[in-house]
Amino acid sequence: MRRLTSALAAVVAVVTISACTNDNAGTAETGAPAASAGATDSFPITVEHKYGTAEIKAEPKRVVVAGLTEQDTLLALGIVPVATTEWFGEFPGAVWPWAQDELGSAAKPQVLTYVDGIQYEKIAGLRPDLIIGLYSALTQADYDTLSKIAPVVAQPKGGIDYGISWQDTVRTVSKSVGRSAAGEKIVADVEGKLAAAKRPEFAGKSALISTLYEGYYVYGSQDPRGRLLKDLGFTLPADLDALTGKEFGVSISKERTDLLDTDALVWLVPAYDADKAKIHADPLYAKLDVKTQGREVFLEDGELLGGATSFITPLSLPFLLDGLVPQLAAAVDGDPNTPVVRASQPAPAPSAS
Repeated sequence: MRRLTSALAAVVAVVTISACTNDNAGTAETGAPAASAGATDSFPITVEHKYGTAEIKAEPKRVVVAGLTEQDTLLALGIVPVATTEWFGEFPGAVWPWAQDELGSAAKPQVLTYVDGIQYEKIAGLRPDLIIGLYSALTQADYDTLSKIAPVVAQPKGGIDYGISWQDTVRTVSKSVGRSAAGEKIVADVEGKLAAAKRPEFAGKSALISTLYEGYYVYGSQDPRGRLLKDLGFTLPADLDALTGKEFGVSISKERTDLLDTDALVWLVPAYDADKAKIHADPLYAKLDVKTQGREVFLEDGELLGGATSFITPLSLPFLLDGLVPQLAAAVDGDPNTPVVRASQPAPAPSAS
């Protein structure tokens, strides 16, 4: 949340894009191969989005990810993007360990940053034939500039920024690269894993995911994290959406600490032990049943399980379900004496070279 808010706040002026015609900007400079062949759909393809329609005339070979998580979907489809946008984690190529098998021995994508806004000149220098920014907050100005470089698939029409579901991401990305059938198979496979992970004891139980930002910050029903809880059978607090409005989450006042008093509460924190102690020291929070009855799950956002909770992609979800579901089950079992055992964190996979 802290990193995502910084990205939302970043605004830069429109810059020159003359580098898009630079004949020296090729694969050797990007460090990443062109996307592999394998499209099954017919081109041209049109994709509607928040700012209009992207017309993709031929199978993309050089895809740039301007969103924060779409590289996982591309890799699941067998496509290595030429560039990704770093969110957090700082893994080579912005490819997390759960996606290393899909990356294989391919060269890692070039990593773009979003600290000071979109790096238009670097994107232009990569000579992309498709730019994907679904899990993003692209502005009209961003879109107008990027569209001069290549077709842009921006966030969905009618949705909130950073609010697209992982299913819609998979379907939109797979359509954009001409692999719709492969995308549907990915969705079906992961939804099957989600269905298998659901437990009867989750039905009718309330749950919430929160973090430390300007006090306590809670994620709403249009955020991928909130959707995950619903997919597992939980309900979210009844008045949550009234508070979040058209955003993916909201910081709550101390007077609304009661919102956290759910049957299961997942905390995403920077430092597991220190932040857990800090939260427990809050006299208002300490009185809540969620604390006194041991219904909390603490995840450190720099660890793989915490990272997977923020990514919510077809590649992170299977890993996430294995580590998170047992903790949620312990939280809602009705026995305060049953501890929620912190999941072991596997060592990061070696980086592909």
